[in-house]
Amino acid sequence: MNTGFGASGSGYPPCVTSTTSQQELVQFLEDRFACAQACTECARACALRASLVDPDGTTEQELVRRKGILCAEVCDATCRVLSEQGRMDEGAESALRMQLEWTRTVCLEGAHVFDKHPGAEDAAQACRDCARACTDFMATLD
Repeated sequence: MNTGFGASGSGYPPCVTSTTSQQELVQFLEDRFACAQACTECARACALRASLVDPDGTTEQELVRRKGILCAEVCDATCRVLSEQGRMDEGAESALRMQLEWTRTVCLEGAHVFDKHPGAEDAAQACRDCARACTDFMATLD
């Protein structure tokens, strides 16, 4: 019976095997938590930024509002996925990678839009931090 890190149903991704060091496992868990935390902060900052924009404002303000809402929703969904304690087989890992890629893309687009909007610096930075955390966690999955 296989009882190591790579045991069937362990909940760890396929990259975590019985030969995975304790340090690698700790790094995986820390990066997963950091990504979830960054997604939470980004969702909060983007929702706040979207709520501060006049819904009947200019085209540029509407873009800021829409990007803020989209980014908040995507980051919230990613945080929920990262918080689940389901089994991580290859299919689940592939789905997680796609979610992380999508989040990173949406966050970078949001940061780009927020950079052009005075007063949105905090949201832009939260988006960049989230994109970086997603990138770091994807590297751990390799």
